[in-house]
Amino acid sequence: MNANFYAAITIVLWGAMPALTKDLLNALPKFETLALSSLFAFLFLFAVNRRTHALKKSIRNVKLGMRNDLATSKFLIPNSKFHIVFTASWLGFLGLFLYSAFLYVGLERLSSQEACVLNYLWPLMIVLFSCPILGEKLTRRKLLAVGLSFCGVVLVMSGNVSTENFSVEKILGALSCVIAAACYGLFSVLNKKIRLEQKFAMMIIWLTTAICSFAAGFFFETWQLPTVNQIFGLLWLGVLIDAVAYLTWALALEKSSDTARTANLAYLVPILAIFISTLVFGEELSAAVIPALILILAGIFIGRK
Repeated sequence: MNANFYAAITIVLWGAMPALTKDLLNALPKFETLALSSLFAFLFLFAVNRRTHALKKSIRNVKLGMRNDLATSKFLIPNSKFHIVFTASWLGFLGLFLYSAFLYVGLERLSSQEACVLNYLWPLMIVLFSCPILGEKLTRRKLLAVGLSFCGVVLVMSGNVSTENFSVEKILGALSCVIAAACYGLFSVLNKKIRLEQKFAMMIIWLTTAICSFAAGFFFETWQLPTVNQIFGLLWLGVLIDAVAYLTWALALEKSSDTARTANLAYLVPILAIFISTLVFGEELSAAVIPALILILAGIFIGRK
């Protein structure tokens, strides 16, 4: 299966993430939400790895990749089992614990539309990080594609942020979303550079996220018992949006011959997410959405030429 197939699955699943997460955060503390959904993601991927015997295969593939690239990459480390797990763990801390924690802070303080469009600076971050780390060329066509898609995101944001209600809380929320985008953009590029076997790596990454979230929740939050509906929401978030969607996105980047072009497809997600949040929360649909969609699609088309 090619990169486009995996990217399409990711886009559909991620489109529901802001609305579902916002709904859960209205009832549950952020680290509790992140810890439980990450635990469900880990358990699902653990079952997948057990069934497909991916553990031995992943260690063999990672060792081969590390032997091939160790002389040229400063990001790779010795190829023992411990160091393979350690690599996936620090990637998980950077790319999914910090990313999710900052994004959840943003979702607490902004509408799901505002948080989503600001968060989608991360495909731009992938393009920028892939140049120095992966050695990919930043061509004029890529710059134009990124610029058009980013203008679409800015246009949506300008239609959703109310200057009358702008506050310190909104500034903190917006800054958190931007930091989250940088964390995930860097994680995506490093994950491709290091070349871990993805089913195994994502299992360790979500386990790391769960452990860090449980620890943060212990010190900073008072947890509460989720209701049955909230447990179903956490299962949906953990299994489909976390485990499946993040895995398919990692596979899309891994199989892509052009990381920047694949990353540009992710700009479809905020548009889809805005329509879902409008249906779920009754948030007013901004008049900027349609012209923004045109800009985003134009950027994707140019980036894929």
